[in-house]
Amino acid sequence: MTSPKDLESLQRELTSLAKRQGDLEDVVLEVMERREATQERVRELTERVDAIQTKVDDVTARRDAAHAEIDAEVATVNKERELTVADIPEALVTLYDRIRTKQGGIGAARLYQRRCEGCRLELDITELNDVRTAAADTVVRCENCSRILVRTPDSGL
Repeated sequence: MTSPKDLESLQRELTSLAKRQGDLEDVVLEVMERREATQERVRELTERVDAIQTKVDDVTARRDAAHAEIDAEVATVNKERELTVADIPEALVTLYDRIRTKQGGIGAARLYQRRCEGCRLELDITELNDVRTAAADTVVRCENCSRILVRTPDSGL
């Protein structure tokens, strides 16, 4: 047999352990609730990542298609340029390329109603007279932007 003192001590220990067990069960429930909330958040974020990845894939595919289209267009333009350049004197092509490089890709501009369409400035009367008196096969250039001026019936000369 055990003494009443030992029984009382065992009773206190059982009460303490029961309280401890209840506290641990509360902690486990709290952890489970946080786990469920975290799993839900992970699911939401995974869905968002998937949606964003779908958009990225779509944009990447469109970009790649645009690059392919641009590359094809560049190849076509280069072939057309080669055919066109074959009929133009080499010195004029060299001048055009040099001006084009300096002027951001535009080496020649149409003279339209006394205005250079390269720099959008109207030629003064002296420049217009020089262009009027120049022979048809003479290369004339804009004094403002240095581009080659292409004379047409609409030039206003």
